[in-house]
Amino acid sequence: MEQYEPDRLTPPQVAAMRRSLRNGRAGLTRRSLLRASAGGALAAGGLGALSACGIPAAGKSQGGTSAEDHSAKEKVVDFSNWTEYIDVDDKGKRHPTLDAFRGRTGITVRYTEDINDNNEFFGKIKPQLAAGQDTGRDIIVLTDWLAARLIRLGWVQKLDPSNLPHAYSNLSAQFRNPDWDPGRAYSYPWQGISTVIAYNRKALDGIEVTSVSDLLDNPRLKGRVGFLSEMRDSVGMTLLDMGKDPAKFTDDDFDAAIARLQKAVDKGQIRRFTGNDYTSDLTKGDFAACVAWAGDVVQLKADSPDVDFVVPDSGYVTSTDNMCVPNRARHKTNAERLIDFYYEPRQAAELAAYINYVTPVDGVKPYLAKIDKDAADNPLIVPDKAMQAKSHAFRSLSQKEETAYEEKFAKLTGA
Repeated sequence: MEQYEPDRLTPPQVAAMRRSLRNGRAGLTRRSLLRASAGGALAAGGLGALSACGIPAAGKSQGGTSAEDHSAKEKVVDFSNWTEYIDVDDKGKRHPTLDAFRGRTGITVRYTEDINDNNEFFGKIKPQLAAGQDTGRDIIVLTDWLAARLIRLGWVQKLDPSNLPHAYSNLSAQFRNPDWDPGRAYSYPWQGISTVIAYNRKALDGIEVTSVSDLLDNPRLKGRVGFLSEMRDSVGMTLLDMGKDPAKFTDDDFDAAIARLQKAVDKGQIRRFTGNDYTSDLTKGDFAACVAWAGDVVQLKADSPDVDFVVPDSGYVTSTDNMCVPNRARHKTNAERLIDFYYEPRQAAELAAYINYVTPVDGVKPYLAKIDKDAADNPLIVPDKAMQAKSHAFRSLSQKEETAYEEKFAKLTGA
């Protein structure tokens, strides 16, 4: 396991933070907070502040440290998640799936929506994890890059497959083997996030858009194209269009993708790089087409019939939020039972019907169709085999790569 050293904000990471804040994505919704923090150490008050307060860096990691499991005697599980990321009843007070879990198992879920930003949350739990102490949480939901960090540091526990029969059987193939947790030994996805091309049919006025090349090269779209201010999404989609795999690219590949985007910027093809505010540009027609997050498109389509999406033949970028059990958790077995519960298709369908993200659970469609047929037929929520085959994850980055890549992307976007 690697030794932990406090992360400090580098100039490109500060630029990434400012880029997200300026574009209105960091602080509005669960999805906005997720993406705004996905580029690295972006929370100015987070990790740097820990060092300033004198909290020492961890020594050699203990690695996946368990504690005495109190699950049999204490019928509870403490679950920390992002805001607005679970089903809610009509009165907005109860979570039906959590109630169903308690009814079946007798285990009460103490559910807390206390994750607003990956790095901010890491700042909360780092002192306890570094000291080998219980965080007071049995399940935490982390975006893939932060889940990868905690696995490397040995700060989350290896899961017991015997407690996860549904999760093991029903996990969708596209999420089974991330490079940071092959075979899902330490994590299981809560939900997936897909990056696609969205368009306004009226604004296109007959122009066909099926690829990133169309966005970058069609002169009829000049000044009416949007790309995202998140490096992994915009560069990842460009890499795919160039025939490169975001999971395996080199420095030269990255530089070539930046150069291609820079050319489009220089000739005025790209109107701007945006955060979540692209939704307004798209619905108004200021953007004829743009790189977009699928969860937004699902919601926009309900109110804006001209908005739709296309998945390029070259593929699309996907990421995940992941359930992990931190070191020293008191109720590991109860936590694993709850993780497994959400991999039963019926429960996964209840969740997907409410939050409209990509479900990572196979076998959901017939259950979801009984709740919401449109959602069940939407490949942005239930990917079919063709959609799954086009899915590509952006590979894990070293700190050195993170710094260099964000600096180059900041220059591109003018951050």
